[in-house]
Amino acid sequence: MNNGKNTLKPAYFEVVYGANQDPWQFETSPYEQEKYAVTIAALPRSDYKSGFEIGCSIGVLTRQLAIRCHSLLSIDVSEVALRQARQRLADAPQVRIENRMVPADFPDEQFDLIMVSEVGYYLSMPDLLKTRQLMLDHLEPGGHLLLVHWTPAVHDYPLTGDQVHEVFLAKAGEGQPFRHLHGSRQETYRLDLFERSTSQPGT
Repeated sequence: MNNGKNTLKPAYFEVVYGANQDPWQFETSPYEQEKYAVTIAALPRSDYKSGFEIGCSIGVLTRQLAIRCHSLLSIDVSEVALRQARQRLADAPQVRIENRMVPADFPDEQFDLIMVSEVGYYLSMPDLLKTRQLMLDHLEPGGHLLLVHWTPAVHDYPLTGDQVHEVFLAKAGEGQPFRHLHGSRQETYRLDLFERSTSQPGT
């Protein structure tokens, strides 16, 4: 149990993927397939110049996201998962798949789309707040941030999906750096879409 509420380390995920190559059944679960369809449908644009996916796992959602992006950087902390993702995306030259951990290794690039699907609750609250600021710094004005997370509590995880989304909703509204464009809640997951303000500073 993550009693200290620390960010989960890469070793945690290597154990998980070492025991099961698809531990959350991303390839085969009807639930995941339906959620991915809802996720992709929530994107306001048909294509993006430069996308950034935090937590790509084995690349199932990445495959669908790649169709909408001229350039896509997808990252994860598990090399076991990344090997599968690289194989899955081998025929997609616009996709870069890298081993990075946020917030410590946030890429020094600008994006017009950031996707955070089922990964924010692995971070401690201080690391999530740092990551939020980095997203603000690296998301272009008018760019989109899409969050999708499982909402029931998991004893290993530092945060819940609801806590993750509330952190970003706290920075949305008049005079804030994000505009909240859309939100939906299903039985076990929620989705929130934000747009980077074109007039507010990233603080």
